[in-house]
Order: sequence, then structure tokens, then C-alpha cells
Amino acid sequence: MKKIIVLLTIVVVAFSCVAQENNKVFFVSKEGVKNNDGSKQHPLPSIEEAIKKASDLKLKAPNTSIIINILPGDYYLSEAIQITPQLNGITLKGSDTFEVTIKGSRLLTLEWNKYNDNIYVASVPKNSNFDQLVINGTPQILARYPNYNEEAHYWQGYAEDAISKERVASWEKPEGTYFHALHRGRWGGFHFEITGVNKDGTAILKGGHQNNRGSKPHKEYRMVENVFEELDNPGEWYLDKHNNKLYYWPTTEVSLKTSKVEVSALKDLIQVIGTLGNPVKNVTISGIKFENTRRTFMEDFEPLLRSDWTIYRGSTLFFEGTETCKVENSEFANLGGNVIMASKYNKDLQIIGNHIHDCGASAISFIGDPSAVRSPSFNYGEYIPVTKMDTISGPKNELYPRACLVEDNLIYRIGRLEKQTAGVQISMAMDITVSHNSIYDVPRAGINIGDGTWGGHILEYNDVFNTVLETSDHGSFNSWGRDRFWHPKRHIMDNLTTANPNMPKWDAIKTTIIRNNRFRCDHGWDIDLDDGSSNYHIYNNLLLNSGLKLREGFNRVAENNIIVNNSLHPHVWFEKSEDVFKHNIVGDAYQDVGLKGWGKELDYNFFPTEVSMMKSQIYDRDKNSTFGDPLFKDPANLDFTISENSPAFKVGFKNFPMDQFGVKKSDLKAIAKTPEIPDLKDPLKKGEESAPVVAWLRNNLKSVESEQEQSAYGLNTAEGVIILRVWKPSPAAQGDGIKKGDVILKAAGKEVKNIKDFFEISAAHNKTDELDLVIMRNQSEKEITIKTK
Repeated sequence: MKKIIVLLTIVVVAFSCVAQENNKVFFVSKEGVKNNDGSKQHPLPSIEEAIKKASDLKLKAPNTSIIINILPGDYYLSEAIQITPQLNGITLKGSDTFEVTIKGSRLLTLEWNKYNDNIYVASVPKNSNFDQLVINGTPQILARYPNYNEEAHYWQGYAEDAISKERVASWEKPEGTYFHALHRGRWGGFHFEITGVNKDGTAILKGGHQNNRGSKPHKEYRMVENVFEELDNPGEWYLDKHNNKLYYWPTTEVSLKTSKVEVSALKDLIQVIGTLGNPVKNVTISGIKFENTRRTFMEDFEPLLRSDWTIYRGSTLFFEGTETCKVENSEFANLGGNVIMASKYNKDLQIIGNHIHDCGASAISFIGDPSAVRSPSFNYGEYIPVTKMDTISGPKNELYPRACLVEDNLIYRIGRLEKQTAGVQISMAMDITVSHNSIYDVPRAGINIGDGTWGGHILEYNDVFNTVLETSDHGSFNSWGRDRFWHPKRHIMDNLTTANPNMPKWDAIKTTIIRNNRFRCDHGWDIDLDDGSSNYHIYNNLLLNSGLKLREGFNRVAENNIIVNNSLHPHVWFEKSEDVFKHNIVGDAYQDVGLKGWGKELDYNFFPTEVSMMKSQIYDRDKNSTFGDPLFKDPANLDFTISENSPAFKVGFKNFPMDQFGVKKSDLKAIAKTPEIPDLKDPLKKGEESAPVVAWLRNNLKSVESEQEQSAYGLNTAEGVIILRVWKPSPAAQGDGIKKGDVILKAAGKEVKNIKDFFEISAAHNKTDELDLVIMRNQSEKEITIKTK
């Protein structure tokens, strides 16, 4: 026995020695000195030095695991840190986010002089080209019009005359001005640089490539910045690149003699890049704050298939060709573009316990390579004929993120400049889990899935609210599914899916699960499954304001959800969608638009009133549903659990936990917001009557009256006149005349907001037998001339 114990001791000691040989710890400190050995007593002076030491060591001992301990201080990088497969197993570990900051900025020592009563000027190094100025840790405002106002909604201040001839003429050097405008339908934003002025006084614009659904810039929601003449408010600044001068109007609390001045220099800070054949493995980044990178809205963008998105494939922390990497317990603030991106091949990337706020674009993005998609299309109107289409299911290669985790992150105030952004964006990926995150105060969706390729995602226990604050026609959760089966012309899509019933699952090969989340959207839908979104299972969700929208798609099951003050929004469903909606508590009648079929099963649901239930019973649905007061336990404290004697139990509804939404980490939970508590509507009090249906030339018309109809018909605004029914002999229906589902936008060159406008215009042109119209048909504008007699 003694001999065995001695042998075991020898083995343990031997393994311990090997473990020590295979582990190395380097220390980095602002007090370090070049050529130090990297010990705690003799730390290295920079992260770059530590990375070089680690690389040299890895050449000699490739299996060594290396920890780089970063001691308290601000670390200004001269270039982004590159982590390649040679550095597999490396950990970058800060002592704490309150102590260790990696910055994309550089310090400036300036001599300030008075320019006028309010503005100071200082010389800066030649060829300076920064786009962020940070004074004493606080980002300042690039000179803009209109002035920054946090409460002013779009762009934090907008003006229709942002680039009017008169305003442009008032600028001595308009070149270099940035022009920002929302999409005409508020589906995102556009960004331009003014490169000159035309003879007629209009600005020459470069850019506008940041949206995949082209339109003119919104005529009202506009803003310009980087204009010297607009430097007219405390906190604003302007860089004269030609003369190397920085102009700044300090706020009252700033003393320029003692202020710390930083300017953005880098657009990314850490790049972890390998390949499919030789991936970077086991890299961990933790306990670090990342700040002050350049803005990226004018970089090259690429379309994300047929979603409305284009995206800059870059970020502050960038992962491509990686396995089993981790970003944890870090903070990200005042970053100019995307924060964290998993590009192309990534497996088991974990993003856990981070605090992401006040950044320019998206927080966390999973973006596959289009080469992995079979027969991809890249624009709304594109389509590859079935005769030329690859009809094999699933991905074509391995260049996409899969089996990744986003957990326990606090995300808010992202998309501060770029509006087509999300807290979590997923495109061309598989099996991404998004769990226990709090996401709010964002311009667009909190979580966005851009396509059906390839599903398998799990979204659970998230708290997502205060979304779609600056855009339109989206949801707290938003998705598209414009995959191989989808076609912009509905009748063609009907034929395709009838001939190929399994076609929707060629790309959406796995079911995406949305469960146990709390959503609230006040400017769209709580959950918005838009064009073609298919193969979803949606259950145990609390929807606090705007309901569940299911546009045309297949194989969606929504069950055991609570929809407060709202309902299901079935939009233009297929005749055989196989959709199921059951065991849900809803707060209103279904808000259907343009249905060809009512799905596979809609039943055993709980309505607020008999009238709201009877609407769907007319269509032979909800025969076993019932109505009444669900008896929520404590809605005033966001507890919508139903009481033990609730009649909703009779339709099969089951309670689910109401205390597990959002972040779990104690320090993040302590500062995280929660959604506004809804005032429960009295179902017995009816609102205004809906717009009446009116006959015109024996065709049935009604005014557009809701955001739901705006979305269903693909309109830029909730205005126009819908053709509900066409009488075939009607003169207006002859030739290329009006058709059912058209929306009249203009008549005789004048805008038509409602039926009253249309009748007034028609009356003014009753001496002729023709009328020129602009209509929306199949979500595209079209000019037609109709007969009126």
C-alpha cells in the first residue's frame, strides 16, 4: 500500500510540473518597463508587448496556455490587437472594468486660445482625422444642426431644412459635412458625405449605401454634422482638417487648462481571426472596459440576403474562424460602430455577463458568409427561378456561426448613430442561444433575425422593451424569412409552395424557439415575424403592448402566451400555412389583414369578450375558446400570473414564471431598467369605429388606418386608400386598372391620405373619363391610368 501511495504521489507531482510548464502568466502595468520579463514584480508596459512575448513563447512551446493579467490603467492601442491560431489558449484578463480600459483613442496635449467669446481653438497634429472628441471621459458633440436634444426623438434633433439650398449656402466649406436621414419608410437610416455643391445650390452626396431597401431620404427626419458654422452650442466641436485646427465650445464644468483630451484613432480593438481549417481556439477576454473607437457608418456595407439590412462586417471585438472563445464580464461604451461580431465560421463563442451601452451601431452580431447559402438572393425584388435553383436543404459550406451563446448581458442605448441595428443581430447562422439579456432604449429591434438560414435558435428569458424608438414597422423581436421559397409577387409564391410544400424548410431547417421572454414595443409589435418567417415555436411569452404579428410564412406554433391589451395579428397567411395558435390569453380580437387561410388550428384561446371571440368563430375557428376576466394576480407589479380560480385554465393555459426575465448578474441587475407597466384596457369600452368601407364605381374602398395595415401593404406611412374588393365590370378595373389589394397613394398627381382626399380629387377631375393614379402593388409603387366612365 505504501508503494502505491508513493507512486501516486510521484504521478501527481509529475502532472503538476507539466501543468506549470504548460501555463504562463504575464503581467501588464502602466508602470512597466520595456524588456521586463512580465512577472508581477517586473510587468510589461503594454498589451502589445505582452502579445509579442506570448507569440515568442508559443513558437517554442505551442501547447502553453497563457494568461495576460492587465493591471489597473488606461491602455491606448496604436493598432488593433491581432490574435491568430498561434495564440490558441490565451486569456486577456483585466483586474476589473472599473480599473482597466482599452481605448481606441489617443491623448492630445493642446494649447487652447480664444477664438471668440465662446469658442476656443487649438492646433492639432498634421493629418488629424478623428471623428470623436472626449473631454474628461465625456464624449462631446460634433457640430451639428439641429442642436443635440436627448428628448427630440429622431437623431436627437431633426430638421427638414438640414441640407436646404439656403442652409448649404451659409456654410463656407460644405465638403466633409455628414448628412444623416431616415429611410423614407423609417426602415433604418442613410448616411452621406457632402463632397461639393451643384450649380443649382444642392448638395452633392456620397454614400447612402447602408440600407437594402432603397428609398429617398426621409424629407423631414434629417440631421447634419461636422459643419463649422453649426458650432453654436456648449459641448460642440469641429475639426478643420485642412488647417489642422480643433474648435471647441466648452461646457461650464470644463476647464481646458486641466482637461484630459482624447480623440478617436482606431475603429477596432481586438481581432481574433483564424480559418475554418485552422481556427483560433480557447481565447478568453474578460474584466476589461473598451472605449472610444471611430465611427464606421461610411465604411463598405454588404447586403444580408433579402432582409432590409446591409452591414459593415467589422466591430470593436471581431471574431472570425474561431472555436470555444469567450467574452465575459466586460464593458463596452462610446464605441463608434458594431461592438462584438462573430463573422463566418465561429463555433461555441460565448458572450456572457457584459455591459454594452452608448455605442454607434449593433451590440452583438452573428453574420455568416453568403457562400454558405444555397441560391442566395440579395435584394427584395430578386429571385432565382426554381429551374436554376439549388434545391438541397441546409447550408452549402461551414462558413457560418453556430452553437454560440449570448447570456446575461445588459444592452441599451446602442444604435446611437446607425439606425438599422439591433441588440442582437443574427443572419446566416444556426443554433444561437440568446438567454437572460436585458435590451432596451434602442432605435430598432432589440433582437433581429434576418433570414431563415438555418434556424435552431433559442431566445429565452430576455427582457426587451423601449424598442423601435426611431424607426417604424418592426418589433421588439423582428425577423424575416425571404428565403428560397419567398417571392415578392404573392401568386407566384403561392404556386411555388403548392408545388413544393417542403420548400420553406429548405433554409429554415431547424425550429427557432422563442420562450419565456418579456417583450414590450410601443411603436410596432412586441413580436414581429415579417415576410416569410417560418418554422418557429413561440410559447410562454409575456407581450405587454403590441401583440404578436405573423405575416406570411409556414409552420409557426404560438401557444401559452399572454398578450396584454392586444392580440394576434395574422397578415396575408397562406391557405395551408400549418400555423397553430392555441392556449393563449389575448386582450382583443384578432387583427387580421388580407388572409387567404386561417392556418391549421386556432382554438382553445381565452378572449376578453364574447364579441372579440366571435370574430374568428365566423371563420370556423376558436370553437372551443372562451372569454372573460383572466384574473391576473398582480399586473401593477408586472406579475401576470393568473389566479387559481381563473377561467383561462379551462382552455389549457398554464402559468409560467414572471420573475426570471432579463439579466441575472447582481451588478447588472441592480442598474437594469424594467418595462413600463401597462394600464389594462377595459374590454367593454370600445374605441373609435374603424374606417368605413365605401363603394366607388362598385368597388369597395377604405382608408388605411393603422400601422398593421401599413406593414401588411408595405407602405411608407399609414396613409392611402385600400382596394378591398373589385367589381370586374367596373371601368376602373379594365386593362391594367385597379386590383384587389392595391393601395392608392396619389390621384392626379396629388397625395391621397384617405377616402375623403380621393373623392375630392375625383370630383375635381370628373370632366374627363381617365384618372392617373400612383398605387402600391406587391409592395412596389406603380403608375396606372384608370377609366372612370
